Amino acid sequence: MYELIRANDAVLLSFAQSLLKDAGISCLVADQSMSILEGSLGMLPRRLLVDAERADEARAILRDAGLGEELRDERR
Repeated sequence: MYELIRANDAVLLSFAQSLLKDAGISCLVADQSMSILEGSLGMLPRRLLVDAERADEARAILRDAGLGEELRDERR
C-alpha cells in the first residue's frame, strides 16, 4: 500500500476517497480507530492508502481535483 494523503480533515479524506472510488481505485483510510486512544480530539492524522500499482493514477486524479497540495511526496 502507498500513502497518498495524511490529514486530520475528515471532509478532505472523504472527498479524496470518493474521487478514487468513482475512478475504480480501491483505497483505505488507515488510523480511523486511533481516536479511541487520543480521546476523539482529532490530533492523530489519518492516512489515505492505495495499492502501489495504482498510486500514480490516483495521484493524477487527486491533483486534477485540486488536491495536489495535500499529496505526500512521491514514493515516500
